[in-house]
Amino acid sequence: MNTLFKKCLAATLMFGSLLSISALTPAAAAPADDLKGKNVVLVHGAFADGSSWDKVIPLLQAKGLHVVAVQNPLSSLDGDVAATRRAIEQQDGPVILVGHSWAGAVITQAGNDDKVKALVYVAAFAPQKDQSINDILKGKPAPVWAPALQKDSAGYLTLSTDAIIHDFAQDLPVAQARLVAATQGPWFAGCTDDKVTQPAWQSKPSWFVLTQKDRMIPPELQAAMAAQIGATVVKVDASHVAMLSKPADVAAAIIDAARTVK
Repeated sequence: MNTLFKKCLAATLMFGSLLSISALTPAAAAPADDLKGKNVVLVHGAFADGSSWDKVIPLLQAKGLHVVAVQNPLSSLDGDVAATRRAIEQQDGPVILVGHSWAGAVITQAGNDDKVKALVYVAAFAPQKDQSINDILKGKPAPVWAPALQKDSAGYLTLSTDAIIHDFAQDLPVAQARLVAATQGPWFAGCTDDKVTQPAWQSKPSWFVLTQKDRMIPPELQAAMAAQIGATVVKVDASHVAMLSKPADVAAAIIDAARTVK
């Protein structure tokens, strides 16, 4: 009986010691991927709206990130930059700024805000100083989807449903692609001539999600822009809308950028 009592007493003391150690080191119990205190501002591109990030947002929030999706007017570079800057201003703490497609130009300009600590380009344009989208595309063959562009009387462009299904979001189920077509934001044609004046990637670390099945911005062009800005490249086997067809891959790139931010 005496021996049994001694064993029980020893086990009790050991358990108590373990509790004491854990109480002194609460950080050790925190999740390794807890990114609370950091913010992600998501900026949609042309022919889209903020709902294009719907599948990515929960994955980022699950890591503790605070996430906001900007609703761009798609009226001009200055207009979209202003909307993005308002979203950045509302954040408390460091910002990871993410742009898809046309919004690559937007984050290149808006990313000069001091709160922005990293840039993530998702199948996006990455202009240099005094460069527009038309400057980037000058001398390159017209894309196959160009004839499917429809311009209204105010000069705003939309893509036909057929082009959305076959060229913009060809790796989505047709029903989902039709939803993308129905909710697309018209894009002012003059945006393609607006020039970036101060590229944020010159002073901020950048990531580039390169979509290898892209029919909107050719993968080769994406690779060239990513190399020019010195971005960390993440290749994804996806169409132009990787955030909808491969949201886990896109979220992983954003989370990787967030982990580097202090």
